[in-house]
Amino acid sequence: MNHQGRSVLVLTNVSDVTADAVLRLLAERRVPVVRLDPGTDLHAGASLTAAYRTGSQRGTLRTSSRELDLTAVRSVWVRRPSPYQGPPHLDGQERRFAASQAFWGTGGVLASLPGAHYVNHPWHNRAAEHKPAQLATAQRCGFHVPDTLITDNADEAREFTARQADGAVYKPVWNTPYSVSGHAQAVWVREVRDHEITEAVTACPHMFQARVPKAFDTRLTAVGGRLFAARIDSPELDWRHRQDRMRCSPIDVPTPVAESVARYLAAFQLTFGAFDFAVTTEGTWYFLECNPNGQWAWQPTGITNGIALAIADQLERVHDQ
Repeated sequence: MNHQGRSVLVLTNVSDVTADAVLRLLAERRVPVVRLDPGTDLHAGASLTAAYRTGSQRGTLRTSSRELDLTAVRSVWVRRPSPYQGPPHLDGQERRFAASQAFWGTGGVLASLPGAHYVNHPWHNRAAEHKPAQLATAQRCGFHVPDTLITDNADEAREFTARQADGAVYKPVWNTPYSVSGHAQAVWVREVRDHEITEAVTACPHMFQARVPKAFDTRLTAVGGRLFAARIDSPELDWRHRQDRMRCSPIDVPTPVAESVARYLAAFQLTFGAFDFAVTTEGTWYFLECNPNGQWAWQPTGITNGIALAIADQLERVHDQ
């Protein structure tokens, strides 16, 4: 097959400035790129067609400026596409129906392009987003994991938090949108004591974790076999809460941690992963979570540039089936 001119398909929203850093590199390399936000663009003039028959598959994506043969896509970067919400001129049941059909139809087509390399495949992203699956996989891959309880039983939650020598924290199992009086709220990691836990826990699963007596946090971004780690010093329990108060600097990755990262990525079939660790004064790295599609452009310039280059390299490569 002639790979000259095969395009990179980037699935992301129009406001995603992080993607621009990688797209500039691909432009410098003269790699053709098509950018699409399927949740919105396909209601604003773009169209998608796919056809299947015994022994062959074909498809076409048409935008205002391009016509893309879907069998000639070299790679797909699933960055931050908008949710499928249906055409804005519809409402109620009709819009919900259209949104569901788009999720399963458009999403299914874009996740099944023959010969394309995905960073990451959307189905692998979804599988890797579940925190219980993350913790179970982290254990199998050799990471240190804080004692964790996921429960909807208030008595078990109180018993667990009471016996943690260094205290316990609560964190949501998923970052569900939440608002109070119309204002969006973030649910941060917070300390929790046994007497604070009420029967409200029975409404849904809650995640409680032993507090790690950390010296600092680390964000480790993996792109294939390349690792980029930043030490994060912050007075906050959850450094994301007040990022203006944190300091970041590059840090080396211990060999055992690097080996566990490689096993973890392989287990979920991921090319990219944003790992968070709490590091103790003794130098033990405790796995907290891995966002398979985490943000990375907020880190020091050297790390950000390195990640952008590594992603561009992944997207530029040709992966034949």
